[in-house]
Amino acid sequence: MGAFFGVVSKKDCIADVFFGTDYHSHLGTRCGGVAAYDKEVGLQRKIHNLGNAPFRTKFEHVFSDMRGQSAIGIISDYDPQPLIIRSHLGVYAVCFVGVINNAEDLVKRYLDYGKGHFGVATGGAVNMTELLAALIDSKDSFTEGIDFARKEIEGTASILVLTENGALIAARDKMGRLPILVGKGEDGYCVAFESFSYQKLGYKEYKELGPNEIAEITCDGVKTLMEPGKEMRICSFLWTYYGYPTSTYEGVNVEVMRCKNGEILADNDAEKGNNKDVDYVCGVPDSGTPHAIGYANKSKIPFARPYIKYTPTWSRSFMPVEQVDRNRIAKMKQIPVKELIDGKSLLFVDDSIVRGTQLRETVEFLCENGAKAVHMRSACPPIMFGCKYLNFSRATSDMELITRRVIKELEGEEGFLHLDEYSDASTERGQRMRQVICDKFGFDSLEFQTIQGMEKAIGIDPCKLCTYCWNGKE
Repeated sequence: MGAFFGVVSKKDCIADVFFGTDYHSHLGTRCGGVAAYDKEVGLQRKIHNLGNAPFRTKFEHVFSDMRGQSAIGIISDYDPQPLIIRSHLGVYAVCFVGVINNAEDLVKRYLDYGKGHFGVATGGAVNMTELLAALIDSKDSFTEGIDFARKEIEGTASILVLTENGALIAARDKMGRLPILVGKGEDGYCVAFESFSYQKLGYKEYKELGPNEIAEITCDGVKTLMEPGKEMRICSFLWTYYGYPTSTYEGVNVEVMRCKNGEILADNDAEKGNNKDVDYVCGVPDSGTPHAIGYANKSKIPFARPYIKYTPTWSRSFMPVEQVDRNRIAKMKQIPVKELIDGKSLLFVDDSIVRGTQLRETVEFLCENGAKAVHMRSACPPIMFGCKYLNFSRATSDMELITRRVIKELEGEEGFLHLDEYSDASTERGQRMRQVICDKFGFDSLEFQTIQGMEKAIGIDPCKLCTYCWNGKE
């Protein structure tokens, strides 16, 4: 998916941007970039591929290669950024997080209207950040241009601009699906996706931008250029899966939410009598672990780690592009604790079940090491729709989802008219889908969190949460 980090300061801020951006490494693995502004040098930029090394390794020379009192950094799973643009708005650096679903239409309209051009990669693909810049540049100011771009884009765009006078302009996406937080330090301000990233650098909480809000940030203060909108649909997956445990969004900490979520799962199982004779509650590392801790604390069933991920040489950043190779490496990282597996009935909690491929191999691995039974719990509801708002999944089609494939097996495309029933464990369709997934992956039982349970664990107004991937509601 990706995330950005920016600083504007009275002194050189390259170190803060280096470490602040590095703290977002869990959100992207393809490429990274840094742009900086110095009063004498002007705008500078460096971009590196992160396919076989983490951000920190690729950018370790940035301290000697760049300098500036303002800088932005980004880690992305898609196009290289930030880009440095020269237009009637001046020279500026820009990066964004999100997805532009109508990119081809926007490119065509721009070319037909303006008779301009884009630089392209192999195959003619346009860098989405350059397309965003073209939309911004079609208006007379950054505020007007950013607002225009967000309205034209079908998808999501949270934007960070570094201007030629060293100011930052931060713009949260129009529905607030992603967070943008501002921290205040002794010498200036910072902008981030993850709140802990700037707390570790000595910045204090200043504000969280509202949906559709645009702010200009200098070392002297934060000025609102566009007031926040009233509607918000922040992504619920921030808490259940891809947000970092120590971060807080809309006042709700990720780790606290996950523990509450696990408690609700445990209550659901206790009510149905679904967790009897379980020896240990376990989390699928890493993001499933806090959900499992909450489950274990509530159910009074001991928590255990029957296998450990070996990460010193198999970090997340070093993962092949091909799914078959990713599955193999995921399995190689799993080191068993045989004493906690052999002859045991294990209940695992995972953050979600998308394709299920790696879970099937995990169950095989556990059975090979003597597990008596493997029960699976998903910390979020059954995923029925691929996300069209964020690029946090590699799924390119709804039919890559295990739920969709099973439903089609059971009753063809007719089944897609009954997705609500398949999501509901109390219905005949819901029970059949769960049983087929159990049979495919070797689970002894399977259950999912409900949308209501997840919303309760998050604890903010449900109408402010995006639940599209579970129920298709926009």
